[in-house]
Amino acid sequence: MIPTAAHIVVIEDEPVTRMALAGYLGSFGYRVTECAGAEAAELVLAQENPDLLIVDINLAGKDGLEITREQRARSEVGIILLSGRTDDVDRIVGLELGADDYVCKPFNRRELLARVKNLLRRTAAMRQFTRRVVHFAGYSFDTSARHLTDTAGQTIHLTRGEYEMLRAFVLNPGVVMDRDRLLATITHRQNGTNTRTVDVMVKRLRGKLGDDPKVPRIFGTSHGEGYVFTAPLS
Repeated sequence: MIPTAAHIVVIEDEPVTRMALAGYLGSFGYRVTECAGAEAAELVLAQENPDLLIVDINLAGKDGLEITREQRARSEVGIILLSGRTDDVDRIVGLELGADDYVCKPFNRRELLARVKNLLRRTAAMRQFTRRVVHFAGYSFDTSARHLTDTAGQTIHLTRGEYEMLRAFVLNPGVVMDRDRLLATITHRQNGTNTRTVDVMVKRLRGKLGDDPKVPRIFGTSHGEGYVFTAPLS
């Protein structure tokens, strides 16, 4: 079932296209937020948990592919990319980065609506089966809240960045995640933040979870590539 008043964020820097698309989707009962670029979208996404993003690839500044990469590292939100180019390169790259669908401009509004409905059904079904609490190496972790407990039931405090990074790890078990991808999971980064920040945060998580880097049970190191979550989940 499609969520009641599903929230769709339209990220499009061409105002006529953006307003027309928002008005059309709104006429079918969807709650639509318009964003003219990545900066405006990030403010919305920091406060909201939308059901679907419709993103123009060719945005000024941070483009739609970069937005897709960052958002996919953080969540399973539905993503449809829009592009005025018809070559396959953007489509292939977009899908590899985690977009769910790709639509070329000019698009038929009814066809786009059908794609929106289908994707919302899929993401709603996925959310019904997404585990909220996972268990690993004696720890219990609530992936929807910043809450981690040990075998004794004692809470282990996590900063926002540590929570976001741990969540990215448990949602991608066994997947080698490079530093850029892990850095993208941190929503509140300070000026000067770089990929070495990832090493520091992994070290802090290892310390809090008692994971020896020489004999890791939870966070493995893939030299030259990044880190991988190795603990079995239940």
